[in-house]
Amino acid sequence: MTHEESRIQQGCVRWFRYQFPNLARLLFAVPNGGRRDAVTGKILKGEGVVAGVSDLILLVPAGAFHGLCIEMKTRTGSQSTSQKEWQADVEAQGYRYVVCRSLDDFIDAVYDYLRG
Repeated sequence: MTHEESRIQQGCVRWFRYQFPNLARLLFAVPNGGRRDAVTGKILKGEGVVAGVSDLILLVPAGAFHGLCIEMKTRTGSQSTSQKEWQADVEAQGYRYVVCRSLDDFIDAVYDYLRG
């Protein structure tokens, strides 16, 4: 994740926790990215790290969905192959998946999702 993506994501998490304090613990980050040495990478893979998992997951069912998976990207960022594959897998299991490029995108996606 780039620093710009990180800043966007941090703002989204702050907004969500302020707007939905009763759900705050159900929105969490999945720290799959970042630079790691080979030993740490092997340990994390053994612990269950999966390439392509979305940046944020909201474990709240709404409408026909079991939860919301949110991939953060900059305006020009694009999904990797593993992210697209993971998106297809979770959508097939009844989860909603969105790509958000700004706080406004995130707010719209959350409200839309929670309305069912």
